Amino acid sequence: MCALPISYRAEALRLPPELGLLSFKGQQSIFEEELRKDDTDFLNRLDPGTPARAFLTDVDAHRELIKLFALDALLDRGYRQLSSGQARKLCLLQQITRGVSFLVLETPYEGLDQASCRELNRVLAGLRDQGMGLLLLVNNTADIPDWCTHVGGLHAGALVVQGPRAQVLDEVRELLRRQPPLFRVSVAELRDERQMDGNGCDNLVTLRRGFARYGEIEVFSGLELTINRGDHTLITGPNGCGKSTLLQIITGDHPLCYSNDLSLFGRRRGSGESIWEIKRQMGIVSADLHRNHRIAGSALAIVVSGLFDSIGLYTRPNSAQEQLGRRWLARLGLESKAGQPFRRLSYGEQRLLLLARALIKVPRLLILDEPTQGLDESNRLALLDFLAGIAEEELATMLYVSHRPDEFRDFFRQQISFQ
Repeated sequence: MCALPISYRAEALRLPPELGLLSFKGQQSIFEEELRKDDTDFLNRLDPGTPARAFLTDVDAHRELIKLFALDALLDRGYRQLSSGQARKLCLLQQITRGVSFLVLETPYEGLDQASCRELNRVLAGLRDQGMGLLLLVNNTADIPDWCTHVGGLHAGALVVQGPRAQVLDEVRELLRRQPPLFRVSVAELRDERQMDGNGCDNLVTLRRGFARYGEIEVFSGLELTINRGDHTLITGPNGCGKSTLLQIITGDHPLCYSNDLSLFGRRRGSGESIWEIKRQMGIVSADLHRNHRIAGSALAIVVSGLFDSIGLYTRPNSAQEQLGRRWLARLGLESKAGQPFRRLSYGEQRLLLLARALIKVPRLLILDEPTQGLDESNRLALLDFLAGIAEEELATMLYVSHRPDEFRDFFRQQISFQ
């Protein structure tokens, strides 16, 4: 039973031929297959997608395990109707119920709320006691569970430290501390790139009696939210409680944005403004946005697309815009990958590019839905320190979703806790 904190991709690991694998890449493949099979237009109603129960083997025999993962009431819900955390738990259950003898789990705790992390720990410890082999790849040493017996550290594709947990854990931590982050963005660099304040209105978001539902299923209701300039807001709550749905309503990516009593940048939603007027003043990072970047495009194109608020680049950038995009790649240590396809980069590199896409115009409102997902320890801390600088310099106002208590920084002025 081993946990490997990873900053780099391992190229050579000998693993059993029969194993289960949980990874972000695998989740993305399921999501894309679900989109390919979407018959909404043909049915003239919302196609919820493949029901969750179809992903599991012998549901009746695994009732208690399904209940432990809080998925028992969601078995008939379509895959695309699940939150990112619920989908992650489903993909893990898919592997466990297959009866595999060895599991490889890539950052299994990311995207899960604290209660789900504790449940997952109990399940994995139980599987270990039953003789299942477990290999965890984690980005942060804080995510190494207590039941792990051995720990290793990867550097430049090589396993350079390995051994019993008690003997090598401090050495692994020191190895990670020595790794410089790719994210090397200075707040001072952004002052001259800062977006103008639009209409000058200090009120950025007002939601009165906010609600969300999927068909007859209520997600939340009666939500009151006001965000003025400088009101950096933290949103917390369990998987599936509506955090991401709330953000989609605010960004205009959910049809209920028109049904809610919502004002953005001092203007009532649906009063004649265009979605582009709204998006121009926002920078967005989310699991949903990441999943939807299925189009072909280079690393540079993805970053520059933030200036046009598009998924993909369909307008030829001018010289100044291209130079700005290259400056952002340099700030991420990814300038050598400017021409590489976005989809062929590692998940962590993709997430860094989406952060640059959101920040390139230094927008008035930064909407960050678990932005550190996929980042290793050094890059996660560098990003959080950078956001603290953004707050101190008053360059943008942040709306931030996180499950990790170690990300609840002092610059947050208000918190919304979903139940």
